This record gives sequence, C-alpha cells and structure tokens, in this order.
Amino acid sequence: HFMLKEIHDQPQALQDTFAGRVDFETRQVNLEVSPEILSRAERIHLVACGTSWHAGLVGKFLIESLVRLPVEVDYGSEYRYRDPIVDSRVLVVGISQSGETADTLSAMEAARQKGASLLSVCNVPGSQATRISDGVIYTHAGPEIGVASTKAFTTQLVALFLLAQALRQARGQKVEGEDLGALAHLPQAVTEVLALEPALEEMARRYARAEDFLYLGRGINYPIALEGALKLKEISYIHAEGYPAGEMKHGPIALIDDELPVVALATGDRVAFEKVLSNIQEVKARDGIVLALTDRPAEELEHVADEVIPVPRIHPSLQPVVNVIPLQLLAYFIGVRRGADVDQPRNLAKSVTVE
Repeated sequence: HFMLKEIHDQPQALQDTFAGRVDFETRQVNLEVSPEILSRAERIHLVACGTSWHAGLVGKFLIESLVRLPVEVDYGSEYRYRDPIVDSRVLVVGISQSGETADTLSAMEAARQKGASLLSVCNVPGSQATRISDGVIYTHAGPEIGVASTKAFTTQLVALFLLAQALRQARGQKVEGEDLGALAHLPQAVTEVLALEPALEEMARRYARAEDFLYLGRGINYPIALEGALKLKEISYIHAEGYPAGEMKHGPIALIDDELPVVALATGDRVAFEKVLSNIQEVKARDGIVLALTDRPAEELEHVADEVIPVPRIHPSLQPVVNVIPLQLLAYFIGVRRGADVDQPRNLAKSVTVE
C-alpha cells in the first residue's frame, strides 16, 4: 500500500523539511518568508481542515510556548463565516497539503480582504495557496498518494516548529541551540519507532474487531489523540474519538467497559505523565482495555496497561512527531485486517476542493 510506504518515507521526508533551512552552528533558521512579515505580527491565526487542522493545534502550542504570541486555530469552513477579528497586525497561516483545499483558501482570502498577511504551509509547489500567500513554507514531503495523510502531517509539524523558531529570530528573541539541535535527532527517533511495526501489527490483530476506540492525550499530545482517532476512523471505519485526557471524567468515562480499547498518550514531564497514569487507572478500574504509548521505561506502565507502546524521548516540541507514528501504523494494520481499502477509503478524496 502507498500508505505504508508513506509512513516509512517519514525519516527522509522530515530530514528534507529542515534540510538547508537550519544552520545548527549559528542557530539560524532560514525560511523563504520575509522577516518583516514575521516581526510585525501581533497575533497569529492558523486555518486548516482535517489532519492539517490537527497540525495547527500543535502549531499553537509551539508558537505560544516558544514565541509567546497569541494563536488561534480554526477550521477553514468555520473561520470564514464567523467574521473573525482580523487586521494588518494578524498573520494568517493556511495549512494544506495540496494547497487547493477550498475551505482553507476561502478563509485565507477572507483574511486578506481584512488586511492580514498570509503564509501557507504547503506540500505542492505552484498550488493555489502558494499563489495567494505573501510567503510559503514548503513541507517537501514528496507526493502523498494515500488519502489518509501521514508524512504530510509530520512534515507540517516540523514546518510549524521552524516557523516558531523563525518568529523568535525575526523578533530578536534568542533561538535555543537545544531546540534546533533536537531536529537533527528527529529522523533517527522516527526510524526507531518504525521498528515497532511487527509489534503494532500483532496488536492490530487483537483489537481489529473493536467497535469503538478512545484516544486520550494531554497538552501537546491532545492534537495527536485527535489525529490518531481520525486515522483509525478514516481507514478502518471504526468509530473513534480523541479527547483531552483531563476531560474523560466529564463524559466519555460513561462509555468505558471491557470492550473499549483506550489509547493513552503518556509522554512528557513527570506531572503530565502522572496525570495520564491516573486516567489509565480510572479506565482499568472500569474494565477498559488500555494501550499506553510512553517514553518512560515500560515497567512504569506494565502493571496497569494491557499494551505498552514504547517510543524514544525527544525534545518536547518534537515529541508529537514521534508519538503519531505508532498511531498511523496501528490504524493502517487495523484497516488492512478489516479488509478496508486503506489507500482509497470510501467517501473520501485526497484534496477536498469543494466547499
């Protein structure tokens, strides 16, 4: 399948996204975007649809934490109809693999009419999004044929990480060497995660008959929970929901029984880990099935989780890139197991060019 090939393309695709754009010695980031656009922005709006919207949610975390600028993330289809508060001090970033997504383009046009600067994060040179933008960050992921987005998503995350660093630079803030240095280790970390493939294929066999799935994440992992759930529903047709881990007790906990697999993203600092661990214990107390993804020693979770998915720890800003890979593989193998056409799922199109 193209999808499996594209999942395996990711170490190289991620390398290609930052290649030539980062000078690790001088800690400089060079994007094809005028520094003036970046230095004058007072607020940032990220607009996108589907998986690209999940990338935007991660982008909000990155930009707000690294640059301390306020960021809004909206769906293209919502943004243009709510008369957003936009003027020349707003930088609007459209995120679209194809650069042809109708709702995202319309949102960008609406913002332009209000005086905003436009950037696009895009994978297709010469596409409509790139033509209407003041600057473009190409993701350089290479062609993506599978309808469910994999390498386009992770390269968008790296592009947004680079955007955050470029914003810092343009605004005279210090770019941390360890932030940039972490990029150099990312392809290797992703290669390590891809080695989990046989274990994930085996796991898929055990849970392919589930009717529902719940994905839980906290902080920067919440968008990854959403993305994991979207991948599963797109290619296996299993109803799946992503939720902030701390919100579980405000509703979804009612759904938990011995038939519900819960994928819990347990990476991050000790506080975040302890919180998700307590969510895992709440699920187990109600006989739920827990698949825990963690960057900690497996023994910290083996006593509570049914399955432990170990991932390498990397810089917190890049951890989402590593964490989503096993979720892509799990969705892929469950889809294959259920006999679905994973490259061409029913009712879906690669580029949604209608409104």
